[in-house]
Amino acid sequence: MSTRQQTADALSFYVVDDEPHPESPSTMLGFWIYLMSDCLIFSMLFATYAVLGGNYAGGPGPKDLFDLQLTAINTYMLLFSSITYGLAMLAMKTGRVGAVQGWLTLTGLFGLGFLAIECTEFASLIHAGATPQRSAFLSTFFTLVGTHALHVSIGLLWLVTLMAQVGRYGLIESNKRRLLCLSMFWHFLDVVWVGVFSFVYLLRMV
Repeated sequence: MSTRQQTADALSFYVVDDEPHPESPSTMLGFWIYLMSDCLIFSMLFATYAVLGGNYAGGPGPKDLFDLQLTAINTYMLLFSSITYGLAMLAMKTGRVGAVQGWLTLTGLFGLGFLAIECTEFASLIHAGATPQRSAFLSTFFTLVGTHALHVSIGLLWLVTLMAQVGRYGLIESNKRRLLCLSMFWHFLDVVWVGVFSFVYLLRMV
């Protein structure tokens, strides 16, 4: 046997057959477990804020720092993003790739608007000397709201990745499943923000 033939036989031994891999039925269960773990994280952050959020250490409090009008606009941004994502899911069911991409683009723009306003608020607080180390109130505030903003940022990266996959492969089953997972994640963040707006902003302003 020639050296070339021996090499070909050796390489063929390591070739893995490209067999189709069925969708795992445990994917959605695993994602629900992840969401529950995220829910526990935010529950602990809310509980910490409830205990320490009233400790101002002689520094500024919510009435001195928060702009409810700006926060309300930010809340509308996230609420509208959930609506547009829901419309994207409806378009997905009818197989309209262009409509899905359009609604996802609007969702991403609303998400970017939310983050831009959040960053503006953080920058103004820090510029005014209301930094996380100033008091327990500010420490818990930055931790809770910042954690939510980090999740929104991750959601936007996920959104862009899915848009690229849908643009390349279309609405195949795996992409539909991923869009559904991101839908649950995005709506979860919306619910968490409603809690933040009510508990962190409105309640402390009363």
